[in-house]
Amino acid sequence: MKNIIALFLMALLSLNAYAESDNLKIFSKKDKEREIVFDLDGETITITRKRTKCSPINGWIQERIPAPGVTPVAEFEVIASMKDKNSILVDMRNEDHYLEGTIPTSVHIPFTEVSFRLDELGCTKENEKWNCSKAKEVYGYCNGPACPQSSIAMKRMIKNGFPANKLYYYRGGIMTWKNLGFTVSSPY
Repeated sequence: MKNIIALFLMALLSLNAYAESDNLKIFSKKDKEREIVFDLDGETITITRKRTKCSPINGWIQERIPAPGVTPVAEFEVIASMKDKNSILVDMRNEDHYLEGTIPTSVHIPFTEVSFRLDELGCTKENEKWNCSKAKEVYGYCNGPACPQSSIAMKRMIKNGFPANKLYYYRGGIMTWKNLGFTVSSPY
């Protein structure tokens, strides 16, 4: 019995050590501190971020609007975009994440490729520059609020001529979609 208790205590301590050593960045890739500390009415408040089963992403929390002109959206707008012929829902995650399941009707264009595949979004290439005057409205997402992939993709798209006002950012991504119990489809 003593051995079982000792094993249990060791396991509990190792889990606690893992959790404490697994503080994640909060708001920036450049964060050195992995906590926010402030004083409120004489009490010190410390905010940390740890990896959990519900939040396995080790990126950093993304801004609600990744670039000026981009519109943040939630699940209602994402579902509406699925039925809109002038819109395209783009899964901007890496291939390995995409293969684990995607939001139905999504087109997969990895964040590293989207800025030079703008033709798939209604743009045309003219004299080595993109003309996106007839581009579709793009609803982009990645793994969730701590995933920078779709934010990075949208910034690159804008830099290459895609109009920011035709970009819609689903910051919740696949993580929120799954946590809310919505349908996830197999990509193949």
